[in-house]
Parts: sequence; C-alpha cells; structure tokens
Amino acid sequence: MADFQGFPRDFFKFFEALQANNNRTWFNENKSRYHESVVNPISEFIICMAPRLKQISAHYVADPKPHGGSMFRIYRDTRFSKDKTPYKTHAGVQFRHAAGKDAHAPGFYVHLANDGLFFGGGVWQPPGPKLNQIRDYIVDNARSWSRIVNSKRVKEAGGIKGDSLVRPPRGFDAEHIHIEDLKRKSFYVMMEAPAAHALKPDFIDEVSEAFNRAAPLNRFITGALDLPF
Repeated sequence: MADFQGFPRDFFKFFEALQANNNRTWFNENKSRYHESVVNPISEFIICMAPRLKQISAHYVADPKPHGGSMFRIYRDTRFSKDKTPYKTHAGVQFRHAAGKDAHAPGFYVHLANDGLFFGGGVWQPPGPKLNQIRDYIVDNARSWSRIVNSKRVKEAGGIKGDSLVRPPRGFDAEHIHIEDLKRKSFYVMMEAPAAHALKPDFIDEVSEAFNRAAPLNRFITGALDLPF
C-alpha cells in the first residue's frame, strides 16, 4: 500500500484564509497554493485509500482526478442560496459506488474542515424511488436491519444517522419496529475527529476503521438497490 503522510498544515490554513477572503479575486491569486496545499494532498490521500477500499468492496471507486473523480469541487452551487460566496470552505471526498453518478449514490465519505472531521459511509438523500426501495427493504429484512443498528461497532459510532421526516412516510406502518429508521431521508454511519487528526499519518487508519464500521450498512443499502457489494 502507498504510504500516507498526513495532510500538510497549510491545508487547513488555506481554508481559514479562504473563509476570510471568499471571492474570486483572492482565489485566483492563490490558485497555485490551492493546488499545492489542497488538491494534490487529497489526490494522494485517494490513491492511498484505494487498496484499503478494495479490501472492503471492489465496487466503490477511488479516483484521484481533480475533476470528475472522488474529490468534490470547491465551487458552491449558489443558484438557490442566499449565500452567494463562490467557494466551499471545506473539502470533501466521496468514494461512491461504481453504479452511482452523483453525491446521492451509496458510498464512503470524508469531510475535512477547520471545525472538525467526519468520515464513514451510507447514502445521502437518495431520490424518492430509491429511498422507498431502501425503506421497503428494511421492512422485508427487519431482522438483518436490527443486526446492523444494534451492532456494537455501529453503536460505538453513534448509531445510524440521517435527517428524518416528522411523520411516518406514506404507505408504511406507523407501528413498525423500525419506524424511526423508516422516517429517515438519509442513512449513514460516521465517526468524528478534530481537524488536527488529518495532519497525522495514521489518519488514514482512522478513516479505514470508520469505513469498515459502515460497510454492513452499505452492503444492506446496495442490496436494497439491487447493486453488487
């Protein structure tokens, strides 16, 4: 396996400076710094994670390309937001399923920000038909779902998380044993850590551990969506 040396100190300093200067002029003047301190280290991290990811599943993609790969773009979509600042002040990496085309596909995720890190796996706000496939699968496989949500490793990570509906979704039994999970719009298992952890070589071990904790959830989700794991 390739050796990960940790993210450089300027990784988070760059985002701190960007937060204070979130405009195109400053970003263009610091674009080379962005590539040296952010893009290149993330690409190296993705390369180092690739063999670890393959040990979990052969169907999740680790693509180090700066554009169109596993790294999220730094540019914000401001079309429907009151906040018109053009750049994200954090970095994100999604190792999504090979069958997925966007952030709503099942996958493993790493979020890197000055105020903290989180990393794990699951599915975030899948489209309605896919979400209901997952809900139906929970109903049809209630015992398997119970084993996942009640496992020690998932509980140690804080349990299954994800935004929920206020009321049970239409067509589902409000008295179902897993109704609180059936109300979810996302399903994920995440670990958290201070930003300083990303500067250390063993951060990649923390991420690998979190991915392994989330693997049974991702296996269940891919089964619900008729995808291989």
